[in-house]
Amino acid sequence: MRAPIFVGEPWDFLAESEAVDFEHPAIQALSSTFPDGDAAYAHAAFDFVRDEVRHSADAGDEDVPWRASDVLEKRTGLCYAKDHLYVALLRLAGVPSGFGYQRLSDDAGGFVLHGIVSVNLEGRWVRLDPRGDRPGLRTWFSTDEDVLAYRPDPARGEIDYLEVFAQPHPSVLAALRSGASRGELCAGGLPSTLD
Repeated sequence: MRAPIFVGEPWDFLAESEAVDFEHPAIQALSSTFPDGDAAYAHAAFDFVRDEVRHSADAGDEDVPWRASDVLEKRTGLCYAKDHLYVALLRLAGVPSGFGYQRLSDDAGGFVLHGIVSVNLEGRWVRLDPRGDRPGLRTWFSTDEDVLAYRPDPARGEIDYLEVFAQPHPSVLAALRSGASRGELCAGGLPSTLD
């Protein structure tokens, strides 16, 4: 596998933004419940986002939160939104992290982007997927290997993008901010490529 391509300066992977609003009191309060130590903290935060925040498509939720604090409040979100919360929690603790994407086949013969998180732990970057488990799909926390829900198949036109973005990709944010329901977004309103 090729080395990751970082889109941003090193300090950008610790920065707050409108989507990664880690100064929000609710995010700070949640953060205080996690154990000390980068790996232990990152593991607890991963488990929380994976298990306590519903993936809105799996749960049938129509809300489309995109700001980390809103994802925490509503306890639901698409993969990208769950990533925003996980990155906010990581950055609040000083753990460098960023956003990654995969282009996957959808159920309608097209493609859709799936969001993942890249985390710098114990001197190495790993890619993790806090989207949430469901029958036939399981993810877990690791400090030494990529653990992803999906493995893109290049023969099907799927892409495992190796860029690590300091902030959510603009096409992802534009889709989430569109005000459409989760059902509308999943029926064709989500981005299909990073191009």
